[in-house]
Amino acid sequence: MGTTFAGYVRADGSVGVRNHLLVLSTGGMTGRTARRIAASVGGAVAVTLPYCSGLFGDDLTVHRAAIHRFALHPNVGAALLVGDNPTVMQAALAEIAPSGRPHRGITLDECGHDALTLTGRGIRAAAGLALGISRERRQPVPLSALRLGLECGRSDPSSGLVANPLLGLTSDWLADAGGAAIIGETMEWLGAEDLLAARARTPGVARSLRGAVLRRERLAIEAGIDLTGSNPGPTNIAAGLSSIEEKSLGNIAKSGSRPIEGVLGYGEAPAGAGMWTMDAAAYAPESVTGFVLAGAQMILFTTGVGNPYGSALAPTVKLSANPETCRDRNVPLDFDASAAFRGEQSLAEAAESLQECIIDVASGSATWSEILLEGDEVLSRFGPAL
Repeated sequence: MGTTFAGYVRADGSVGVRNHLLVLSTGGMTGRTARRIAASVGGAVAVTLPYCSGLFGDDLTVHRAAIHRFALHPNVGAALLVGDNPTVMQAALAEIAPSGRPHRGITLDECGHDALTLTGRGIRAAAGLALGISRERRQPVPLSALRLGLECGRSDPSSGLVANPLLGLTSDWLADAGGAAIIGETMEWLGAEDLLAARARTPGVARSLRGAVLRRERLAIEAGIDLTGSNPGPTNIAAGLSSIEEKSLGNIAKSGSRPIEGVLGYGEAPAGAGMWTMDAAAYAPESVTGFVLAGAQMILFTTGVGNPYGSALAPTVKLSANPETCRDRNVPLDFDASAAFRGEQSLAEAAESLQECIIDVASGSATWSEILLEGDEVLSRFGPAL
């Protein structure tokens, strides 16, 4: 087993496993333009934020933070920001500048409010940035530079029995190597929160874990939501999961056995190595983007019956232990753990193979979601807008 991977070392000290040119729309009016620009420049990835004006409170804070966290993500070699609000753009560029990351920013206002002019200028700017980062090369870096986001979606009993425990062993491996791993989906701790709290680094972390679950449960009660049918959803129920508690026991298996270092806010970066939790929505697109904003360079995503979703910026390793899902070649999977489900391979042996896969992908091998262009980023919302 290797102790290094081949990554891109950034000027700010972060390490990427990809070298994307990011075309980031900072507001809803320029989303289509950003996608046109990205489609015209080889290797570019578009991320669009559909909201801007009218945000306040937590939504405003998360939106502003998301702009520079996307632009400075370790997997981003350079960023072109495209926006409809000059004030927001100026603030974002001022935050990005000290990092030394190559970047440009253009707005509708400086293009006569014309999307075609903005598109043309954007393509020229993006092409120049792409040429510059094409000269960067990978170099050996220690596993301690890795941050993994751990996700599950369209789960079934094989997820909780094998696939998620397999991620638990992998998160232990990474924590022991000095790296960091994050689980989220707070609602899917319900009924199992005491097991997480028992591993909390401090009593304060334990209180935060319980408090985060209680707050989500109260939100459901106040909204009159019956979790059965919502979480677990119809696909989970059809696959064999009966309750949120059963689903939660499977979900937290991804956290392994090491101490829980803390409870992060949505998109908040972990302060150090080890196993972390993120208080966030359970819906996979929002949850995965929370990990990306926190600096995760890769996502490990378990599924029972199949799930196509992946991150736009972080290669998403999709794995399943369901023998039928793994046998069905219409379901693109990056890692087949069904041998462990059938008892033909131990969890420890499967974990070692998965860890080799992680190093391989971190060093440049593509995932199915990258090849099929399934990646996207979806930012959570927390309230109304003006």
